[in-house]
Amino acid sequence: MAAPRQVERPLSPHLQIYRFTITMAMSIIHRITGFGLYAGTALLAWWLIAVASGPEAYAVFTGVAGSWIGQIVLFGFTWALLHHLLSGIRYLFWDAILAFDLKTADLISWAALIGGLVLTVAVWVAAYVMRGAL
Repeated sequence: MAAPRQVERPLSPHLQIYRFTITMAMSIIHRITGFGLYAGTALLAWWLIAVASGPEAYAVFTGVAGSWIGQIVLFGFTWALLHHLLSGIRYLFWDAILAFDLKTADLISWAALIGGLVLTVAVWVAAYVMRGAL
């Protein structure tokens, strides 16, 4: 009796087969910033609790938030918030079955990425101007 013949099955696509695109990167970044917003919400809660707890607790919060590491974290939270907002608007376009052709999808992906960075810098510049630091 002859041995059963092995059937060659197709392999599943792997990362080596896919071409990395801006829409793929934006999807990954959108998920990461969504997770980052959870941590940022904890910062917001800490700030509110510090305000309600009195001057000593608020001084501790402002000391941490005003440090260089605190400023980096707050800048990252601002970027995550604005990037996630713009990326979410991009998804709303797609939910409405708009901007699905590759060129437009890439264009709005780049717009969301660059727009998030530009808006973050604008918010921080405005905050420093309002504080009189610039």
